[in-house]
Amino acid sequence: MIILGFESSCDETGVAVVDTARGLLAHALHTQIAMHREYGGVVPELASRDHVRRVLPLTRKALADAGLGVADVDAVAYTAGPGLAGALLVGASVAQAFAWARDLPAIPIHHLEGHLLSPLLADPRPEFPFVALLVSGGHTQLMRVDGVGRYELLGETLDDAAGEAFDKSAKLLGLGYPGGPALAAMAERGDAGRFELPRPMLHSGDLDFSFSGLKTAVLTRVKAAEKDGGALDEQARADLAAATQAAIVDVLAAKAEKALKQTGLKRLVVAGGVGANKRLRARLAQSLPRLKARAYFPPLELCTDNGAMIAFAAAERVKAGLVTLRRDEHAFTVRPRWDLADVSAC
Repeated sequence: MIILGFESSCDETGVAVVDTARGLLAHALHTQIAMHREYGGVVPELASRDHVRRVLPLTRKALADAGLGVADVDAVAYTAGPGLAGALLVGASVAQAFAWARDLPAIPIHHLEGHLLSPLLADPRPEFPFVALLVSGGHTQLMRVDGVGRYELLGETLDDAAGEAFDKSAKLLGLGYPGGPALAAMAERGDAGRFELPRPMLHSGDLDFSFSGLKTAVLTRVKAAEKDGGALDEQARADLAAATQAAIVDVLAAKAEKALKQTGLKRLVVAGGVGANKRLRARLAQSLPRLKARAYFPPLELCTDNGAMIAFAAAERVKAGLVTLRRDEHAFTVRPRWDLADVSAC
């Protein structure tokens, strides 16, 4: 079965083609980073309008790269949530229109399920069951995954997500959008030991996270420098960036390791935009062998939002028998807020 997938939950427009038998055939992606950088963050209305401009050219490109035509598509998948309402509506509308015009089934997909399953696109592919660490701009969660659609929440952030901690700290350091990658790049030139920052909830005894206090600690260091007669110099900014990244990575790695011990599982899947962070990958590669465990990541190009993960998640749900492939139902809605625990509802 050939599935055409659409992703438009925030500031990336993604379209991909997946064959349930052969896997990912092609994907096309446009990021809006350059457009939003001028405003220091995502502007929802601009994001929605740009999705409208990009989605059809990307669809043509994905199909062409796969060597397929419109008539070869057997089903359509799209991100139904969570995300920005207007942005979600673009992908959902195009997907449903395509399905209606071709008399095809349309499959709504949870954005985080797409991220969670994306490491299965890598080689080697992790086997079920595994612990999943979902770390993105708006979400930080630990899940036990026993199979497609079989997810148990082990812990989550109580306030800011890890990605938000990266982005907000980057803004305090005067870095541009997107803040996370900018902070990580600056951290490579810094000394993480120069500034002492907290590791919130590191020893809480549970698997929950909290990163708002870390952001406040970074703000305190910046304000202290200003009070002493100016701003942080370039090296001090790099050192504080390195300390911030180290604090976030320490908490993420420690909680992930605790989840493996608690569940007795030996496979950790890391997904979401923060999964591309080099220090996090290196830390887990160093620490997990002591637990006789292994970490799995999606390919770097699939860490950010993309259509491949949506089409692939749909393919996996089809193969697991979790999707009713109806061709006579094209009413739809999007869910800007949607708990992954409720994914069976789709």
